[in-house]
Amino acid sequence: MRNSYAPFPIALSLCFVVSMAAQDSAQDKKNDDSMQYCPIHQQHAKAESHDGIVEKHGDQAMGFPHGRTTHHFLLTADGGTIAVAANDANDKLNIEAVRTHLSHITAMFTNGDFSTPTFVHNEIPPGATSMQLLKAAIHYRYEEVPSGGRVHIESNDPVAIAAIHDFLRFQIGDHQTGDNLVLEEVH
Repeated sequence: MRNSYAPFPIALSLCFVVSMAAQDSAQDKKNDDSMQYCPIHQQHAKAESHDGIVEKHGDQAMGFPHGRTTHHFLLTADGGTIAVAANDANDKLNIEAVRTHLSHITAMFTNGDFSTPTFVHNEIPPGATSMQLLKAAIHYRYEEVPSGGRVHIESNDPVAIAAIHDFLRFQIGDHQTGDNLVLEEVH
């Protein structure tokens, strides 16, 4: 005698599998939707991105938060300038941290040490290796300004100037400062 009820358990099993798959899909969509509404979702995503690494490493290496300061990298005919200022002129703590960092960077770069920008950017910045090799042809001068400081980088050597420009252009792009990537001609 043949069992006429055999297809029933198979059909019931298929319905169960399809139902579970639909529930899993709905749960995945719900999780995706809830991540979009997570108040710190963008911070999670940024922390894992290259920009997040640059900001995190920069805050560690520089001793002041990116969010409370403004960076500028300017190209000049004989090199360029790194300028950092506290966003609040009364923020004495970060003004002092900026000055300490830039003074320290001046000494490090003079000695051909580019370990800080390598750590911050998680790679050797373009131009840094040439700047190390040509350190005798490059002069660094630190200067305090009311809300922070500047490092002037100067050379008479065209190869060194090109390396400085490569280094500063990389900084402009990676820090997203919006500074001019081309040297402006002075008339």
